[in-house]
Amino acid sequence: MNFDSADAITISTAVREGKVSAVEVTKAALARIATRNHLFNCFTTITAETALTDAALIDREIAQGNHPGVLAGVPFAVKNLFDIAGFTTLAGSKINAENPEATQDATAVAKLKQAGAVLLGALNMDEYAYGFVTENSHYGATHNPHDLQRVAGGSSGGSAAAVAAGLVPLTLGSDTNGSIRVPAALCGVFGFKPTYGRLSRAGVALFSSSFDHIGSFARSVQDIAMVFDVLQGKDDRDPICTKRPPELCLPQLKQDISDIRIAIAADYFTKGAEPAALAAVQKVADAIEVTEYVIIPEADRARAAAFVITASEGANLHLDKLRLRPEDFDFATRDRFLAGALIPSSWYLQAQRFRRWYRDRVREVFQNVDVILAPTTPISAPLIGQQTMVLDGEEILVRPHLGLFTQPLSFIGLPVLSVPIQCQNALPLGVQLIAAPYNEALILRVAAALEAKGVISAPVILNALNSEAV
Repeated sequence: MNFDSADAITISTAVREGKVSAVEVTKAALARIATRNHLFNCFTTITAETALTDAALIDREIAQGNHPGVLAGVPFAVKNLFDIAGFTTLAGSKINAENPEATQDATAVAKLKQAGAVLLGALNMDEYAYGFVTENSHYGATHNPHDLQRVAGGSSGGSAAAVAAGLVPLTLGSDTNGSIRVPAALCGVFGFKPTYGRLSRAGVALFSSSFDHIGSFARSVQDIAMVFDVLQGKDDRDPICTKRPPELCLPQLKQDISDIRIAIAADYFTKGAEPAALAAVQKVADAIEVTEYVIIPEADRARAAAFVITASEGANLHLDKLRLRPEDFDFATRDRFLAGALIPSSWYLQAQRFRRWYRDRVREVFQNVDVILAPTTPISAPLIGQQTMVLDGEEILVRPHLGLFTQPLSFIGLPVLSVPIQCQNALPLGVQLIAAPYNEALILRVAAALEAKGVISAPVILNALNSEAV
């Protein structure tokens, strides 16, 4: 078996059928990390000892005729804001490194382990999940496997790059304003943000509680669906986690999509982007014969309100440390938190009032359409350290504008999958598939149809292995 390119379901099937042992799969993944991670700087912690112990237990379960779980032997890793029992949860920060070790796994980590997946470690991120580039002043920048001089995106950059580079087939990340979808697009992999509250955030360091989601990265639609199915379910440890019964999506992937009403997001989502980003959307639309357009009203105002709320909530969460230890923050994070602390409460309240109005308007849009297509990012991956970019003849800052098309959708917790478009002789781009709350199955069905047509794909990127170490 080619461990570099095999997806999670292929690996788990081979392990359960005895074609390869979980220990062999784990050792191969750890070897890849040992020889390649220095190129990408994805991992901040490697849990080799516990991984091998867990893998051996899975092999014993199989030998005894027991079912080890649907993800038996599948290596995975998580953004370093997920609690891992016995390790300190960094959340990309220097300050958190002084905290005690976590006493139990985050719910999502525990669920994947219960399904037989083997945890290999924690992954680099923007400090406190506040950023779109994963250029971390404490733990270094994560490098994009497609071009080591470029960013992987953020804040879940290590999670996206680890999948793109073939270090592991599955990772978990978090998404506040686009922190799963942006790096998924820039690294050319699938990145899924389900409905707000659909998956438990228990044991996850939060940034902006009224926005934060968790989700997954993978190289195939079926892996995304499988992980989503495993992670669904109520959790009393997370007060916002829905009690809605799980809806298994993997069995629905092959259903016909002719009954799904699909449209392209117009107006706001067709401005301020490189032509290639808009062409990626059109490529997806053409493949499934989509010609209708819809307008998501006031998306620009939604993005502005999202900035206000996340900055305010994030600053409030870290206010004590900002007062006592400002020099120990990543300078980019600190300055934005300090700005957030100065936002008048009236602005925050007005942004929340607008949020309710905007949710109602978008609900009206979804009365006439089921899935909406939009670009994920306005550009492909910028260079590490790049401060500005030119769009529509205007020079603008890179970091905030990578979330141009993701923030208005996070604002009201919509489920979104960023699907990868591989561009010949160019960097990958992403297209967002967007649905109304709790309609993840519709998104995944459309993605599966696109994948079957060969329009979207996430191959492992190995050309960086021939480059000089960074």
